[in-house]
Amino acid sequence: MLKNYMKEGQKLPLFGVGPYIIYGIAMVNVVGIILFSYVFKIGILYEPWILIFRIVGALLIVLGAAVWYIGALRSDMDDSITENRLQTKGIYSWVRNPMYSGWWIALSGITLMWHNVWLLLFPIIDWLIMTIALINTEEKWLLDLYGEEYAEYKKNVNRCIPWFPRRVDIKRGDKLLVVNRF
Repeated sequence: MLKNYMKEGQKLPLFGVGPYIIYGIAMVNVVGIILFSYVFKIGILYEPWILIFRIVGALLIVLGAAVWYIGALRSDMDDSITENRLQTKGIYSWVRNPMYSGWWIALSGITLMWHNVWLLLFPIIDWLIMTIALINTEEKWLLDLYGEEYAEYKKNVNRCIPWFPRRVDIKRGDKLLVVNRF
């Protein structure tokens, strides 16, 4: 399970800015759902779109929960943080931020449950918010902490959208690590 403590010499906080980013994009979605579906009542789709949107939404919710679960609880990320070690294996070879990605995918699925065409803009808006926030916070911290190792990892693994792992060669001191696992 995730531990919420600071170990002596630990360079990064265990939870970082994550909750603020996720709460922020969730609130953007709630406001959008209320405005478009209940206040303005525009963009609402009907049969057969209701069923299509809800099936796709349910699949995205399950996928998002799985991505978050693997990134948060099935990886050794909490140990990597407390040991000041860059995590690049497992799901982290598919996406640099699986916990954020999982929430983003799940929130996109939740938004689809309202079968409103205007709400299709919100996953894009959420992605922009998440990307800007990550670039200006965690990516700067990680680059300062891990330097070239993180810069190389960043070139080869997507920030928010999980994708098939590419072969990633990362130098750690005199060692060459090949990241292509999962």
